Amino acid sequence: MDFLALDFETATNDADSPCEMGLAIVRGGVVREVRNWLIKPRQWPYFSPFTMAVHGIRPQDVADAPGFAEVWAEALPLMDGATVVAHNAAFDMNVLRSTLLSYGLPLPTFSYFCSVSLCRRVWPGHRSYGLGPMCSVHGIRFKHHRAGNDAEAAAELVLRAGQATGACTTDGLLKCSRLKCGSLSPQAHRTPGGKVTVLG
Repeated sequence: MDFLALDFETATNDADSPCEMGLAIVRGGVVREVRNWLIKPRQWPYFSPFTMAVHGIRPQDVADAPGFAEVWAEALPLMDGATVVAHNAAFDMNVLRSTLLSYGLPLPTFSYFCSVSLCRRVWPGHRSYGLGPMCSVHGIRFKHHRAGNDAEAAAELVLRAGQATGACTTDGLLKCSRLKCGSLSPQAHRTPGGKVTVLG
């Protein structure tokens, strides 16, 4: 299996306020690398009390961090052309799309799927499919609500799903679980549910 797992934490309820981005890089069915970037959002120094309570990142933690444009210069080559997963992908894709458009940065081209939806298909009958509960079920230990840790945990859930279904490729896992992909490109954003937003 080859894919990337993506996670964002935000400074406020605004989608274009990422303060941390994490990528877990999976090659050959193994998490080979986890990258984590603290980001100084354009809303700095304002952070909402709610988001700080969730992830624990404070304005002072990102005072010397790069802006999103600098982080994106590193992340874009990794993500362009990849298959990307996120736990509750609607949130992370909205953050990515909104931030890229807000900053006037180039949009990548990739397909993506949601590991929440995957877990529901592969392991039906659970009360909660949040990242914490799912990782607890599968013995995956991690520090929740930090982007790199969450991305790695989502990647591990996908790998566990591959083991459970006997799928040895990402495409095979998506086919056997009957899970639809969304896509993002400079021209349009298509959700897994089929909603299309024209961008270019």
